Amino acid sequence: MPPYRKIKRNYGKPFFGRRRGLAGGPILLVLSVTLAAVGALLAAALVLRVEVELAVNEFMGTPRPTPTLPSHQYAERGFSRYLEGDLDEALADFERALAQRPSDIAYLYEYGRVLIELEDYERASATGDRAMNAAPDNPRGYALKARALMWSDPGSAIPVAVSGLERDPAFAPLHAALAVAYTNIGRYAEALQRGIQATELDPLNAFAHRALSIPLIYTGRSNDAIDALERAVAINPNLTAPYFELAAQYRATDYQEMAVGIYRRILELEPDNAKAYLRICQTYAEVGEFLEGTRFCDTATEIDETYAPAWQMLGQLQYNRRNYESAVDSLEKCVEYGSTAVECYYIRGLAYYFLGDCERAWETLLESFRYSTAPSIVDIINIGLGDIRNNCPGFENARLPTPIPPTPIPPTPIGGI
Repeated sequence: MPPYRKIKRNYGKPFFGRRRGLAGGPILLVLSVTLAAVGALLAAALVLRVEVELAVNEFMGTPRPTPTLPSHQYAERGFSRYLEGDLDEALADFERALAQRPSDIAYLYEYGRVLIELEDYERASATGDRAMNAAPDNPRGYALKARALMWSDPGSAIPVAVSGLERDPAFAPLHAALAVAYTNIGRYAEALQRGIQATELDPLNAFAHRALSIPLIYTGRSNDAIDALERAVAINPNLTAPYFELAAQYRATDYQEMAVGIYRRILELEPDNAKAYLRICQTYAEVGEFLEGTRFCDTATEIDETYAPAWQMLGQLQYNRRNYESAVDSLEKCVEYGSTAVECYYIRGLAYYFLGDCERAWETLLESFRYSTAPSIVDIINIGLGDIRNNCPGFENARLPTPIPPTPIPPTPIGGI
């Protein structure tokens, strides 16, 4: 019988210690893989559940939440969309970027530029104020403010731009804004100098070339203005505003075919651009193609039922084609949608006369005096009133109004081309 061996226990070690030969590694590996697989299945189930809930909510009318990107990614995407001409989406992206970094001068500047392209000058002006407050020594806020004011309030735009040049005398958009503002107060030589300086400082700035075109137009240098606008279009070929300005100059120089071609290019970029359809309508009317023009005016009103200038032009063409009933309907909509264009009044008055509605004709023609003192328009109104007195029973002794002395009319700004 073998002698009894006493096992000595080391109480400093655990009883179930690591055993040699039968290692615990494979067991732990299997366990960890199993746990990972279970975790993956749970995560997948959670994702599937969230997707099902989002799909159900979307079906019930609740849109999916927009994933949040870092501000710089929103800004980069907004700038790309701006260059592509997708201004509404660009604006939304810059708004998201500014929601994260509301005082970032670069984001504020690009946001303001999009607002100006959208002709939202009030918000652009406010954005200029924000930018100047956020970075008082940076010229970009001053450029935004000056651009927002240069058409409507050039006298206020000039000191803002000058203040910006004190921060950076070589910032081209400030000189460009001064070119437009100085033109609008009649200082053409200085405006031209500023426009040239802007293009020399930044030859690839489309706004600089557009600004240079303004004093060129006012000083009768239409061909040079066309060259400047063609450069602007070449730099930013997806933005429509320079195309409108360029087409207007071709119309002014009797190149209506070129103008129509440019408007059609706008429609390639923006198929539902009501303004482009209206401009084609007007261009055909200029060469006496009233029937063809009417078709494009009709389309403009179909795209935007509240577009008063389109109703105005449509009414004029209908009147010229002696379609007086349709002319009255169109010109009434012109007034209904807020237009104060005198054509919506005196042409409607004449149409009422030819329809035999002398009372409405008289009242409408009298009302027309409120909207123009231009001698040529006043003469037409007086002729219409005279015809009513001569040909409408009961108006033989109607008193004609006392003529209003004509007042000088300032030149029309070109910002709304």
